[in-house]
Amino acid sequence: MGATAGNVWGRAEQQDFRSRVRGTLLGAAVGDALGAPVDPLGLAALREAHGAEGLVDLAPAYGRRGTVTHLTQLTLFTVDGLIRAQVRRDTGAWHPPTDLHRAYLRWAATQRDWGPDLRRPEDGWLAHEEWLYARRDPARSLLIGFGDDRMGTLDAPKGPAEQGPEATARSAPFGLLVGWEPQLVAQLAVECAAQTHGHPVGHLTAGAYAVTVHALARGGSVDGAVRQAIALLTARPGHEPVTESLKRALGAVRQGLPGPERVAELAGEGTAREVLAAAVYCALVAEDVRHGLRLAVNHGGRSAVTGALTGGLLGVLHGETALPPAWLAELEGRPTLLELADDFAMEMTQGPALHGPSGASPAWLTRYPREA
Repeated sequence: MGATAGNVWGRAEQQDFRSRVRGTLLGAAVGDALGAPVDPLGLAALREAHGAEGLVDLAPAYGRRGTVTHLTQLTLFTVDGLIRAQVRRDTGAWHPPTDLHRAYLRWAATQRDWGPDLRRPEDGWLAHEEWLYARRDPARSLLIGFGDDRMGTLDAPKGPAEQGPEATARSAPFGLLVGWEPQLVAQLAVECAAQTHGHPVGHLTAGAYAVTVHALARGGSVDGAVRQAIALLTARPGHEPVTESLKRALGAVRQGLPGPERVAELAGEGTAREVLAAAVYCALVAEDVRHGLRLAVNHGGRSAVTGALTGGLLGVLHGETALPPAWLAELEGRPTLLELADDFAMEMTQGPALHGPSGASPAWLTRYPREA
């Protein structure tokens, strides 16, 4: 598996990449936070609570406005795992799915423990962030999949019947590996999704989302990115339900003005492939980020995850500056999200200077230890 060499990045490219990384993580988190208060509501109940237009602004969830769910928590640990994988590459221990699994187990500890164990420096800085030690309705598939140390694989997956969108929702960061070939991005996302979502719909949709983000991070259009994901998936057994859902999303753009009914139709029963189709549609028809996210959460379905997936797409497409400042101001964990985004951008553009054979930064290796 390849990565972009640190010496090929110009200043403008670095700044653009950092903006897209920040946009991806912040956009996904804002979409998650926007949808969280209405996630359990059907469309009628949503309109009764928030008016005919539905939810148009952040509302309280888990005790305050702007709070995120387990979807954002896990996405952060995906980023952490990817950085740790790059750092460990220097040791010759190069198996990113294992590093991601270790990161997800650190997330699982935040769901069990009262707070961080500062006596474990090998956990790294993210696992020491106290605000992450909050249980935000994690899906049963996640608690079971990361409930012990055994790592699910494609040959022996955890949750072989799981078709939900949770693995897809944590997969945007794989798409930010812009120096990798799309096939390798898809493979890593699929392998890591199988750690909890063994059904082909569960893990192939994660691959489709990662490849779509990847194409957008490289400067592509939403339509082109989704078509690339469809083309890539067709070589994989069991792809048909996923690729058909994505094709429906592309076709829905030509079927009149966007509205909650069309989003609800695509979102269907809330499986991964359906939620991704709804998010793709919202990103395709969005007039701007605010419009796209409002559309994504006001359909009476799985609002938080649809918002998160849509936010990731729009964030990587437009970059950080396109996100609504008022929503970012209230976003839970924003400093952590920004710090992690910038660390990821630094690692992917300047990694060899931070921990390569010719020299290493002790501070960086304290933040992202080589130890498991």
